[in-house]
Amino acid sequence: MLTRERAEQIFKQVLKFSTADETEAMMSSTSYSLTRFANNTIHQNVQEEGSYLSVRAVAGQRTARASTNRFDETSIRQAAEAALELARTQPPDPDLLPMPAPQTYRAVNRSYGETAELTPKARAETVKIAIARAEKDQLTAAGIFSSGASAFGLFNSRGLAAFHEETLSEFSVTMLGPTSSGWAKRTSPLALELDAEALADRAARKALGSVDPKEIQPGRHTVILEPAAVLDLLGFLFWDFGGLAVHEKRSCLTDRLGQKIFGDNVEVRDDVFHPLQSGAAFDGEGMPRQRVRLVEKGVAKNLVYSRSSARKMATEPTGHGFPLPNEYGEAPMNIVMEGNKSSVEEMVASTERGLLVTRLWYIREVDPYRKILTGMTRDGTFFIEEGKVRHGVRNLRFNQSVIEMLGQVEVLGAAERTSGEESFDMVVPPLKIRDFNFSSVTKF
Repeated sequence: MLTRERAEQIFKQVLKFSTADETEAMMSSTSYSLTRFANNTIHQNVQEEGSYLSVRAVAGQRTARASTNRFDETSIRQAAEAALELARTQPPDPDLLPMPAPQTYRAVNRSYGETAELTPKARAETVKIAIARAEKDQLTAAGIFSSGASAFGLFNSRGLAAFHEETLSEFSVTMLGPTSSGWAKRTSPLALELDAEALADRAARKALGSVDPKEIQPGRHTVILEPAAVLDLLGFLFWDFGGLAVHEKRSCLTDRLGQKIFGDNVEVRDDVFHPLQSGAAFDGEGMPRQRVRLVEKGVAKNLVYSRSSARKMATEPTGHGFPLPNEYGEAPMNIVMEGNKSSVEEMVASTERGLLVTRLWYIREVDPYRKILTGMTRDGTFFIEEGKVRHGVRNLRFNQSVIEMLGQVEVLGAAERTSGEESFDMVVPPLKIRDFNFSSVTKF
């Protein structure tokens, strides 16, 4: 695994071979292991290790990158020379800024030896528990248990030096019955926090509770979205909070910044320092990440900015830029949506008639300005009547504006670190929403 000392040595070699006006080096190494299971049997154990070095050279107002996955002297020299050669062939970029000077970063600890050193045997013992839970009720279990570590360094010829180490683990399980399914998933830098046994039990209970699902009519329903469903919808919204997206008028916030477009109870910030978040304290340019309040009492309050976007919009960078060169600019990647104290069970008890949705999938954007999305429910959709979950229902397709949805939130639950399938991890609560629009019923 790459250490800070080794990263600094590699950068010294990059500088030795680079004759560019300015030079930047990004480098990383990863080591991840995965145990995959299906049909109540482990069928795959893999381990992958990799590393890369990406050198960015600047020649006047031109810049380009060249990469290698080897850290030997010859490969480093070739990458440095290739980056400069490529840069000289690029058209001038009038928005290109000098590389940033040294920065100060707030420390974040997201690296745990217990996770990095997790063995295949330990993962297999955990999977064994999940499979036993499936077999208890004649269900079939499938899923993954992965763990590993990564290190990332960013250095430039003006003296900037940033380095971050992190571990990550993930347990995901789907329980299958003849006519139903259930799902649960969690990620954490610390594998001990996953609680795979509880996740397996949750997935099993959802599969058992949705046996022989009944068909209901589509239309507008009160819906309780569990955190994974909330996350996968919000993932389509927050790319629009980038300064460049608004500047180029391709954001749904174009001409809406500073306006109240969500409900009073919607509060969102980008906060890499939240204890349930992950990631480095610096962005792809090496700028310190800042906490940014994106939505306050339903008002689209602030955007995030890279250095270039900040200059264009006469403001300050917030530490949310991507590595240069790129066409995206920036985006908030550490979303925290404020919640409340209500549990999903309390939301159900307060609902006269509605639906409980475990998660969503196959989500696609229909209208980027109104943020209308379409997709389907999956792995546990339930009918609520008189404050109780009565039975499973066939999955439904939805066509719903996320902007409209966040104006119809009646109750928020407790925010939690959440992982889905369509977006990056966030800290979000379950939501009870009125008039959520379902357009059709599926066949399963």
